[in-house]
Amino acid sequence: MGTSCGPMSLEGLDHGAWSDDSVLDGRLRLLQPRRGHRFGHDAILLAAATGGRAGEHAVELGAGVGAAGLALAWRVPELRLSLIEIDPQLAAAARINADRNGLGDRVATMALDVLAPPAVFAANELGHGIAHRVLMNPPFHDPATRPASPDPLRQRAHAAERDTVGQWVKTASRLLRPEGVLTLIHPADRLPDVLAALSEDFGAVAILPVFGKPDTPAIRILVRAMKGSSGPLAILPPLTLSDANGKPSAEAEAVLRAGGPLPLAAD
Repeated sequence: MGTSCGPMSLEGLDHGAWSDDSVLDGRLRLLQPRRGHRFGHDAILLAAATGGRAGEHAVELGAGVGAAGLALAWRVPELRLSLIEIDPQLAAAARINADRNGLGDRVATMALDVLAPPAVFAANELGHGIAHRVLMNPPFHDPATRPASPDPLRQRAHAAERDTVGQWVKTASRLLRPEGVLTLIHPADRLPDVLAALSEDFGAVAILPVFGKPDTPAIRILVRAMKGSSGPLAILPPLTLSDANGKPSAEAEAVLRAGGPLPLAAD
């Protein structure tokens, strides 16, 4: 299933511009650019919240170098995965990362805009209803209220209008089969935008708040929703990443280092 995205290779890599980093306590090693968007906890939390079964097809929208999608593929043996990334160089790095972690035979990478017309997706073998699961971490910095990063790579990865999450949800809905599952991570203060985006095509919405420290507002929400469902909204017990002194919590370590699942991953 693997496809190539451009001429980038380990041999031809400008090693001064790229770092080689580990996640999941060294279970995966991923190349990523030293400048621009770099993955962090959000990607690993998203993978831990997505779930999946052998033989299913998952699509990650806005995959970057593939951190979330490849962490999901590592978690779920025999899961097929398509990584969609607008930046050809990041898509090529995702291809390398899939191969070097032994996942390349079930991972396809495509340099493709999430908002491209359906015909463009179909030309890349991503037609209506192809996916069992979609996972995504949409851009969220509104340039109208927050200055854009001077770094063009970070700007493209993070800057978004208020309706961006709704546009990404429409793409996810098109790709998902009936009762397919969408999982996303987003800033907690954007929850109204997320619920509005999901209201047309999705139900059985489950929300897992993520807190940085105790007694502080939530910083992220992990959201799971089923296409075509009329199930009720559920708010799950939160995940707190660290204690008041900044020491990682045992619950967070179990997910971020040991590779444990989050409750949203349970079908």
